[in-house]
Amino acid sequence: MGIVFVTGANYLVENSTADYVTADISKLPNEKVGLVLGTSEKTDRGYTNYYFKYRIDAAEQLYKSGKVKYLIVSGYNSVHHYNEPEDMMNALIARGIPKDHIFQYFAGFRTLDSVIRAEKIFGQKSFIIISQKFHNQRAVYLARKNNIDAYGFNAKDVNNNSRLKIKIREYFARAKVFVDFALGIKPKFGGEKVMIP
Repeated sequence: MGIVFVTGANYLVENSTADYVTADISKLPNEKVGLVLGTSEKTDRGYTNYYFKYRIDAAEQLYKSGKVKYLIVSGYNSVHHYNEPEDMMNALIARGIPKDHIFQYFAGFRTLDSVIRAEKIFGQKSFIIISQKFHNQRAVYLARKNNIDAYGFNAKDVNNNSRLKIKIREYFARAKVFVDFALGIKPKFGGEKVMIP
């Protein structure tokens, strides 16, 4: 991908979502559902993954503030003994959030899948996305381009050795958003509809 294209894609994603992505909970509307984007509970070396921890912190804050009534936890689970949605659900239950207020989505292989399926599977046309700012910007952009009234609540960012690698990957992932739009890429997995009360 050309540097001009990649830079332009990043500018568009950040500029067009500036009014919808925040770490200030008071600036968010009340919504029925918060969507927690998946990541692993542990690093490859078995240490705490602070991207995971801080997303759980943010989800807890959002729920207990009354901004959302339910949480959808989305992520990857196709490998034996690796289940991001279940790990997130268990972490949230440990924080005192009722299990019947948490819904798992098991086909969140990509941010695109997680965002679009929140509408197609769970019937939500507006919701708050929970992840780090750099991820929320892309997720909210994807949602709004698909006529979903989404907002982003930014979890605390992580300052460690993995940060630069993740930011570089995100930089190119934003460019891929526009390639996907051009190619008409849709979420990979369907599923039965789930009713949220």
